[in-house]
Amino acid sequence: MKRAAIGIRMHSGWGALVAASGEGAMLDIIERRRIIMADPNICGASQPYHFAAEMPLPEAKKHIANCANRSERLAVTAIQTVVRELHSREYRVIGSAVLLASGRPLPILAKILASHPLIHTAEGEFFRTVFWKACENLDVPVTGIRERDLDESAQAVFGKTSPEIWRRISSMKSSLGSPWTEDQKKASLAASIVLAACGGRVQLSGARPSLTIDSV
Repeated sequence: MKRAAIGIRMHSGWGALVAASGEGAMLDIIERRRIIMADPNICGASQPYHFAAEMPLPEAKKHIANCANRSERLAVTAIQTVVRELHSREYRVIGSAVLLASGRPLPILAKILASHPLIHTAEGEFFRTVFWKACENLDVPVTGIRERDLDESAQAVFGKTSPEIWRRISSMKSSLGSPWTEDQKKASLAASIVLAACGGRVQLSGARPSLTIDSV
């Protein structure tokens, strides 16, 4: 079986997921899809902290915990489907990468809900954490790469060929078609970094999302 890795760039309630195989000039994007991680049957599920900000704190905690529980189930199902479908095509998923924000520690929930900028930050971390936990539940190794460190991580793994690999990824729209935005490009680079690192080139030092859902 050929090795493959998943990369994802998260948004509120959904993520742009790609799967890549091969390395360098042989890099191949073998899957692209949008995966949904917010239950449409739960009010405010795509922006759980915005919705919770209008509630008393105990109810806010219950709402976020409920959203987290359901989002994790949706994420597990979505990732499991991707892994299964790739396996049927003779690809073995050996790892995944999730693009992270700055990684600054977030305060307690009451302080988050009192600050609109922190609400936005928390929601980003919420869905990145959901993806991370889903991968762990499925025994898919997961690495967090901060977006600001993406070029540095690529340089550490690919060395002098790093700019060429990014140019190759950026030019793939002509062969793959749409969508091929910054979401898919950066997720592809993250996946290619994981592929190369798992091949033994370099020890990749990953980060984790700064939000711990279980503590809400």
